[in-house]
Amino acid sequence: MAQCKGLAVSSRLHWVEQHHGAEGLERLKAALRPEHQALVAQHILPHAWVPMELFIDVNVAADRLFGAGDLALCQTMGAWAAEATLPRLFRLFYRLGSPMFIFERAAKLWSAHYDTGRLEPSRDPSGVVHLIIRDVENPHRAHCLSVLGWAAKSIELSGSKVTLADEKRCRTWGADCCELLLAWE
Repeated sequence: MAQCKGLAVSSRLHWVEQHHGAEGLERLKAALRPEHQALVAQHILPHAWVPMELFIDVNVAADRLFGAGDLALCQTMGAWAAEATLPRLFRLFYRLGSPMFIFERAAKLWSAHYDTGRLEPSRDPSGVVHLIIRDVENPHRAHCLSVLGWAAKSIELSGSKVTLADEKRCRTWGADCCELLLAWE
């Protein structure tokens, strides 16, 4: 079973609590699958490995309860998590490094956050960055949109303005990989 770090889940829980209060958080917990309710009740440690299915369940349930049910809220929560969970030390790297520098570092650190898949960033001649996500066990758009939200917020944190943040391909659509497109000025 694929796993991710607890921070990915706890940041979504914090987003819900900050934007919808304690009552909203309780509604979210109640909307989770029973096995995931039990995991959330145990208090998720940021550096612990948790099932990726829990991350997906939290995102999908939050989007269903507080979004439009189209998973767009996953992108919003991914962006919020990028800023809310970024240690102060790394903020300097964001300001000094280009977005491409950040994406290259993220690719090297992927396995510190997920035990499945890999991230492959590249930049085409027009300046568009392609973030390719390969080999994630049981891919889900909630994950891809969360990564897209994180990537777009990373561009903003570096001091640039996002001009493009979109999905090009997704394994859930039958593609061989998931591909996100990003550009900035």
